[in-house]
Amino acid sequence: MTEYRLDEDFALEMDAKDPLAGFKERFYPLGEAIYMDGNSLGLMSKDAEKTLLRLIEEWRTLGIKGWGGGKIPWISYAEELGNLQAPLIGAEKDECVVTGGTTINLHTLVSTFYQPEGKRRKILADELNFPSDLYALSAQIRGKGGDPDEDLVLVRSRDGMIIEEEDIIAAMTDEIQLALLPSVYYKSGQLLDMKRITEEAHKRGIIVGFDCSHSTGVVPHKFSEWGSDFAFWCNYKYMNGGPGSTGSIYVNKKHWGKMPGMAGWFGNARSTMFEMRTDFDPARTATAWQIGTTTMLSTAPIEGSLRMMREASIERIREKSLKITGYLMYLIDEMLSKEPYNYGIATPRAPERRGGHVGVYHKEGWRINQALIARGIIPDFRPPNIIRLAPVPLYISYHDVWKVAQHLKGVIENKEYEKFTDDRSTVT
Repeated sequence: MTEYRLDEDFALEMDAKDPLAGFKERFYPLGEAIYMDGNSLGLMSKDAEKTLLRLIEEWRTLGIKGWGGGKIPWISYAEELGNLQAPLIGAEKDECVVTGGTTINLHTLVSTFYQPEGKRRKILADELNFPSDLYALSAQIRGKGGDPDEDLVLVRSRDGMIIEEEDIIAAMTDEIQLALLPSVYYKSGQLLDMKRITEEAHKRGIIVGFDCSHSTGVVPHKFSEWGSDFAFWCNYKYMNGGPGSTGSIYVNKKHWGKMPGMAGWFGNARSTMFEMRTDFDPARTATAWQIGTTTMLSTAPIEGSLRMMREASIERIREKSLKITGYLMYLIDEMLSKEPYNYGIATPRAPERRGGHVGVYHKEGWRINQALIARGIIPDFRPPNIIRLAPVPLYISYHDVWKVAQHLKGVIENKEYEKFTDDRSTVT
């Protein structure tokens, strides 16, 4: 366990022995700003830029021949990148495919695995999940003749910040057919015990899947080992794939051969794909859940990012993430939790319950968030009062975190937040 100190020299000492320190130079900084919003959109790396530019050059020089003649043939790009990503999430070969958008991927997976029958007609989720997931689950229930008010069971939070695993398990009644939960909660940064949730769900005959948008790239998973049925995530947060970049799907191999609930040409077996049959011949891998043509320009940056992250290793990324988020929480607890600062932390302290960002709450959260931006710190805000700070291991240093703590201190001491109104912008 790291013994933290408050002095600036401690941060510099930690940076001097950080094995990931060199990766920061491979990202494009935003001027002098300290970028603490990588849990919302990761910074652009030179590695991602390189593979995007290579794809553009292939398009320029090969045209349609790129589908078979690219450095990685475009026709198999989604599968090849899926296999590159597999070690980051603990998947076996061909259990992962880079495809689609996050909510579209949720729809195709849930439409496959949500099969209400008899009294097993309900989906289990929770009230702190990202709203888009709940919208999609409600739509899936309606599409199969159900009523979301009756058939979408939401586990309640005891304190409005975290969800207890015991409460999730207690809600796994014999009426639940499928459970869909986040790996990390987008406000508090709480990490669920997915292994335990999977085991308990399967004991009760419940299919279980996870939205890993706030964990992939910063927390290692072991989906195949755990036996989780499916998962999906975006690649623009800790994966640094660019705004709106292509998402990813994981499907455990025990489900290969199952007919996808939403079929499309690119989910067809490659051996028969160009026979143009009128009947769908699904691939016998996770590729079966790919619907449309690979969006190459939105996918190419992910290749560079994946190669860099495999070089860094997800284990070393996680090790630094736990140390640096722990350091941030220590600084807030020791310097800023009492009068006149009154900052609080929504994120669980236990390392095994923590994702990659820290949720900091304050009654003046929105105005403090704006004051930080004016000082050159880029966080983000989630209502009602959470400032999210993400010290991304590949491009945030311990000294950056020390400086962020001084800025949190300064905006209160100088009452800088009072310069800002409580009017919210469209994007927070």
